[in-house]
Amino acid sequence: MKIEKINRKSIAISGFTSVLNTIHSPPEELYVAGTLPNKPVKSVAIVGSRKPTPYGVQVTHDLAYSLAKQGIVIISGLAYGIDAIAHKAALEAGGTTIAILANGLHRIYPAGHTNLAREIIKKGGALISEKPPGEDARNYDFLKRNRLISGLADAVIVTEATEKSGTLSTVGHALDQNKEVFAVPGPITSLLSVGPNKLLQQGAHVVLNAKDVLEVIAPESIATQALLPLGDTPLEAKILELIQRGNDTTEAIMGAIPDETAPIILQTITLMELKGSIKIRSGQLYIDFL
Repeated sequence: MKIEKINRKSIAISGFTSVLNTIHSPPEELYVAGTLPNKPVKSVAIVGSRKPTPYGVQVTHDLAYSLAKQGIVIISGLAYGIDAIAHKAALEAGGTTIAILANGLHRIYPAGHTNLAREIIKKGGALISEKPPGEDARNYDFLKRNRLISGLADAVIVTEATEKSGTLSTVGHALDQNKEVFAVPGPITSLLSVGPNKLLQQGAHVVLNAKDVLEVIAPESIATQALLPLGDTPLEAKILELIQRGNDTTEAIMGAIPDETAPIILQTITLMELKGSIKIRSGQLYIDFL
């Protein structure tokens, strides 16, 4: 893995990393493996729990996939859970994703994500660290790293996190950097929704779908005319296609997608209703127009 060193001067003049020169405690140098955008591009950091619920898994995947489809660079920290889901969804969408590591790039941490890191580089993304190769991360380096995650992003999305999650340090940095903060609402009975729900109480943007984010950070990308929803994921696209063909009940949908489990299909239909891409009335599914 080829690693490039970028000094403070180069960071300041590079189109993508120059924003880091404006944050508190800017990095003196960066080490990069892979390819960084050669100009400023819209990017979103998606962060959250290392042990998300099925709800958190699906919401994170759908948001990352849909945003990446719109050309948004997805940034996260390569950790287990929400981070990895966001990276993988961006790759699945054919988009670009960047991982910010707390340790030097001489090794991938966690080691279980070595193949994911290689895939990120292979698909045109990058790994970044301010630690030189050979230096491992100490506990506080992970929190320190979070300022780079938010610093490179136009917005930060928290999908699931406990009230005292380290994820919220990324939000703190984002607020200091005047970045937009979004949170996914969750059940008030779920410990992993306490973090996002409290952020919403404090004024964070509600995010139900990618359009909510794009309207804030890239309004020019939102078409003003009414369009038929295309689906934020392959499963959503399949469900929309089936509804158009007359499969307008959950039972008909499940019968037409035998290779997917019923709980996943039901969760997807529920999320699509929350996002407004479909409506359900008297047990019948029909498509709403954007």
